Amino acid sequence: MTVEQFRVDGKSTLITGAASGIGRATAIALSDAGARLVLVDRDEENLEQTLKMVDEAVTVVADVSKQADVVTAVDHAVSHYGRLDVMANVAGIMGAGGPITSIDEAALDRVLAVNLKGVFFGVQAALRVMGGQKSGSIINMASAAIDAAPAGLAVYSMAKAGVAILTRVAAQEGGPVGVRVNCVAPGFVVTPMTQRGEPDRREAVEAMMRKRSPLGAVGDPADIANAVLYLASDASRFMTGQTLRPNGGTAMPA
Repeated sequence: MTVEQFRVDGKSTLITGAASGIGRATAIALSDAGARLVLVDRDEENLEQTLKMVDEAVTVVADVSKQADVVTAVDHAVSHYGRLDVMANVAGIMGAGGPITSIDEAALDRVLAVNLKGVFFGVQAALRVMGGQKSGSIINMASAAIDAAPAGLAVYSMAKAGVAILTRVAAQEGGPVGVRVNCVAPGFVVTPMTQRGEPDRREAVEAMMRKRSPLGAVGDPADIANAVLYLASDASRFMTGQTLRPNGGTAMPA
């Protein structure tokens, strides 16, 4: 294996959730490795900030919970670059937490719409294009919650577990037409999403996650972006239907 195998030079790459956090870090990592980017998010202001941090890129303001928006973003990638080589479905929200008995229908629907339906729409639109090309790599963002099943995060966890099984089904369907589909399940990462709330609470959660990690560490968005880069590159050409777990050892499923 050579360093060149981790390059993605010239690959048309669409990244959802690119305005901040893991999505922004993914955009930077893939840009540094030579990708041509389509940056997608509903946060136009921060999306423009990401655009300034990368090389060849265009932006699309879109809400991934809306199928038409996702199709439009994929169509834009194809019209602008002529093809779609990599689809990174990173966009996600934490949404309402608390006991299962406290979650109302609106809170349930919002988390599932972004974290599960949004990924489904991305996989669906990308498969239609990549299947015709007979090539492509789709990378979905799950969470260590699929292994830890934390109390108080039922909706988030079940949405991310859905992403993991969707990845495996899509890998079965995509393989015969040359499309690889894989998943990344990060552990606790310091991002704008995880830093919301009261400072004392944030510090307590971070300290707890450090204690749970054999490395005594929490993640940086770049740590997760590196996993996405690997799956986007030819270095992972023999990998599909898998879930990578950059989680600092906080979960070690068999």
